[in-house]
Amino acid sequence: MNPIPSTPATIGLPAEFPPVGYGDWLHLVEAELKGAPFEKRMLTPTYERITLKPIYRREDIAHLPHLDSFPGFAPFVRGTSAAGFVSQPWAISQEITSSSPTEFNHEARNSLAGGLNALNMVLDKATRNGRDPDWAKPEEVGSGGLSIATLRDLDRALDGIDLRTTTLFVRSGASAMPFAVLLFALMRRRRQKPSVLRGCIEMDPLGVLSHEGSLPQSLQAAYREMAALTRWASDHSPSVQTICVHSRAWHEAGANAVQELAFTLATAVEYLREMHQRGLEVNTVAPRLRFAVTVGVNFFMEIAKLRALRLLWSRAVAALGGNPDAQKLSLHVRTSQWNKSVCDPHNNMLRATVEALAGVLGGCDSLQVGAFDEVARPPDDFSRRIARNTQLILQKECNLTQVLDPAGGSWFAEVVTAQLASSAWSLFQEVEQLGGMGAALLAGFPQKSIDAVAAEKMQAAASRRQSMVGVNQYANPKETPLEVPALDAKLFHKRRAQQVASHRTSLDDPDSEVVMKRLSNIVNIRGEGLFAECMEAVAAGATLGEIVRAIRIHDHPCAPIVPVSLTRPAIPFERLRAAMDRYLARHDKRPQVFLCNMGPLPDYKARADFSRGFFSIAGYEVVSPEGFPTPEAAVQAFVQSGAPIAVICSTDKNYPTLVPPLVKGLRAARPAAIIALAGFPLDQIEAHKKTGVDEFVHLRADAVQSLANFHAKLGIEL
Repeated sequence: MNPIPSTPATIGLPAEFPPVGYGDWLHLVEAELKGAPFEKRMLTPTYERITLKPIYRREDIAHLPHLDSFPGFAPFVRGTSAAGFVSQPWAISQEITSSSPTEFNHEARNSLAGGLNALNMVLDKATRNGRDPDWAKPEEVGSGGLSIATLRDLDRALDGIDLRTTTLFVRSGASAMPFAVLLFALMRRRRQKPSVLRGCIEMDPLGVLSHEGSLPQSLQAAYREMAALTRWASDHSPSVQTICVHSRAWHEAGANAVQELAFTLATAVEYLREMHQRGLEVNTVAPRLRFAVTVGVNFFMEIAKLRALRLLWSRAVAALGGNPDAQKLSLHVRTSQWNKSVCDPHNNMLRATVEALAGVLGGCDSLQVGAFDEVARPPDDFSRRIARNTQLILQKECNLTQVLDPAGGSWFAEVVTAQLASSAWSLFQEVEQLGGMGAALLAGFPQKSIDAVAAEKMQAAASRRQSMVGVNQYANPKETPLEVPALDAKLFHKRRAQQVASHRTSLDDPDSEVVMKRLSNIVNIRGEGLFAECMEAVAAGATLGEIVRAIRIHDHPCAPIVPVSLTRPAIPFERLRAAMDRYLARHDKRPQVFLCNMGPLPDYKARADFSRGFFSIAGYEVVSPEGFPTPEAAVQAFVQSGAPIAVICSTDKNYPTLVPPLVKGLRAARPAAIIALAGFPLDQIEAHKKTGVDEFVHLRADAVQSLANFHAKLGIEL
């Protein structure tokens, strides 16, 4: 056997594959377009106001300044570690939202045994707002997370979990300090040094304000707590981060990638400035700040978004005097809920997998993959396992930990990264001119700009220009909805309130006096020492709510703002389907849509297929017989079907002669029938309306509004 030639030159590649220029390619494309405009067919506008080219060339990246960088070096576009995932794979950090300490502990230990290597603890609304269960509303206790009020609660939740070896991320909302006090007091009780703890006890007051519209404390009080916690952690627990800037509010409200980047960056910069005013330098604060970025299904755009964020953060921290280590971005990624649906929910697994892959290729440090059923109900064991195993497969089977910055060098990815960074920096500067993120929120600037983009996205989904498989395209009208377990919030609240009340009454008089003295000391502290005094109060038996009351005794809630609206494009379609399900429960039969397919197959098939898909997304049963030779035959079959809706399917050319006799026959046989026409021939619309056509089913229709009209005419209440 002859040896394989060692170089391309000996194989003769240049001769066999002559170079092809851009002009050659363009000539072939224009020939295939057959006169259609190149700009209209081959260029893709995005919600970011970026126009994607069909092909990128070396010339497109010739002037990008970040291309000479390597992983581990500023501006860190290619990652903050020189060895990337090879030396340290991303942390598998799935959210645990169990409500009670005992349930949390059970799930946490099972998840750690099943492959989790970082606990992601989500606190309920009462705990995040600093209210003990007996001081909170029933709907706040156990709402979306873990209820914690006492040191005993936390000890039970973390029983058997070694905090020296387990990274801990805590979703503590606008105020992390009270929970951090409990956590470090627990470590002291367990005789563990605070320096061994790793993770993030996060605080993001502007993020909470942006989507809830209010805070339980003033912003100044929040920054006071942030500074106290950050200062203490810097001195005693250097591997713990204390600030987390979430992009979730912007993403889940419908923002584009530029807005996400700009508003997230503006929030982080405001935190740096507020901490600087309280005596903490940028090189101290920046390493204690974590970004939690939500990633959607627009695969390449999301990869570029994460790479652009590292560039932007490096640039901003450098401008504030931060050294290269402070410029390194710590990145947690979470899959989106914006594009998830209650309808056909197993498709959410596929969407989340794409998003998880984008997060990994974009260089995340930790990752949360949302369970496929999280928008419908509390995730169950099966859905949590699938979400966790999605990460394990990416990490253990796909070898994604063996390549550094896989997107690096791609002309497409590099250009979009630079475009996003440039546009986001410009928008960030607009926020700065308004006085920073807090002032911009009060003025409504982020909310209004996001609302405009969200409206575009919602309309694109409603009109089906943006596909959502199983929701507005390729729907299964006969699917069985997921079972949602009944939760008794009042009963859970009563049980937790009794537990906390029992804790208070269990204290002896001397212990109660110590607690009161410690709380009094907290009230009187004005400078440093706040965190340490809070720890002493907790160790003596004070509850989280009592600590918060003492800290904020002279404070007041933040002035309310108009929040962004967290929503999903699937919701209007889910309402249509839910209304149909309620109708079905009462009548035991779905309304039928009868397709009056006229003539040979080529005449009606395209519009019959479209009509079937159109009505299926609202849960209708569609009857599509073979083509009828005459209007009379179609009328007879429609009457026999008993369907309340008839849809005429043929070509625009045939409609002028078909529609009048067919509508006349349908009206005579069934006066109350709803008659629709598949298509929207502009020059015939008025004539068909006069004939008696009620509705038009077509590509440009707002499917949500059109189907709601059909529902209304049949008495199906939304």
